[in-house]
Amino acid sequence: RALFAEYAAELTDPEQRRLYEEEVAALERERGVEVRFVHPTPGFVLRTSQDGSRRCYINVCSNALMGEPRARAERGGQRWELPYSVAPGREELRPAGRRRLLYDVVFHPAALRLAARSARFRRLLRDTALEAVESHCGVRLDRNNAAVLRGVSYKGVPQAPVIRSPLPGGAPKPPDDGESPLPPF
Repeated sequence: RALFAEYAAELTDPEQRRLYEEEVAALERERGVEVRFVHPTPGFVLRTSQDGSRRCYINVCSNALMGEPRARAERGGQRWELPYSVAPGREELRPAGRRRLLYDVVFHPAALRLAARSARFRRLLRDTALEAVESHCGVRLDRNNAAVLRGVSYKGVPQAPVIRSPLPGGAPKPPDDGESPLPPF
């Protein structure tokens, strides 16, 4: 029990988390990939159902790593570009022992500020989040009964997904001394 408590305390320690993220970034850099951890800042929560039977929640969050929303004037209005990131869905246990499905959709903080000021933009953000989960996670959501939960900014325990992008030049070539028993990658 003592070892498990020590392990749990180590997992929740912010300094250990920072060290872990630095080590993962260094390892991925050796492989020719840049890694950025997206720590979601709570925004608001959408409650809906998945496939008509299972209740699920979509956390609409923000992080400055996402691109800013941009409007382009068009005939009859504007066309918005809303960059986002979707974290894979996850199940968490509720205190009552029941499971709930959670999805995180992360936008730029400016998108959430615009949504706080405009009901039409909030609807656009909501529809974009629902569409993002449906297309990236391969599920069908009940759009008609999707509702914003009042007074709730995030459901579940925040997790930091990773954005990977290749570094210019790719991965460095390992030295070929001819003594490796493994075939080349």
